[in-house]
Amino acid sequence: MLPSFATCDLCDAHKNDALELFRALPPVFKDYGARRVFCGPVVTVKCFEDNTLVKAAVDSVGYIDTPEGRLGQVLVVDGAGSMRRALLGGNLGAAAARNGWAGVVIDGCVRDVAELAPLDLGIRALASMPMPTEKRNQGLRDLTVQIQGVQVKPGEWLYADADGMVVSASRLV
Repeated sequence: MLPSFATCDLCDAHKNDALELFRALPPVFKDYGARRVFCGPVVTVKCFEDNTLVKAAVDSVGYIDTPEGRLGQVLVVDGAGSMRRALLGGNLGAAAARNGWAGVVIDGCVRDVAELAPLDLGIRALASMPMPTEKRNQGLRDLTVQIQGVQVKPGEWLYADADGMVVSASRLV
């Protein structure tokens, strides 16, 4: 079950926290999935115009089991803000939803927007772009990434709602 939160309330409560503990992502992301509010622990991928590791991630189990219940994770993809190739499309979005991911945040583009829209998955990206990626088996996983100039680490928590997205070093709700 999704905990109740509002990113504005989280910002009010944590606005004076050190940047390594709490920060907001810039308001440049658009919604593409049906789940408008989502949160969870972060898994990271860094890739440039090659979604091989994005596919591997969304094809894997996207949740962790905790004493409080099943918890979907958020895949954060550092695509270096590329507007030339889409890192997530309908097939990969469907895999992410099927495998229990709470959300996917891409510093880059998506495609197959009509296929992504009904998925029970939070999807945020900079834009849509119909061009697919090249498959070069390049990229890195589980490392600190820069998303629009904001540092995001694996294991941190990402919270997203209609007002924006924030990242916290620890679980807030």
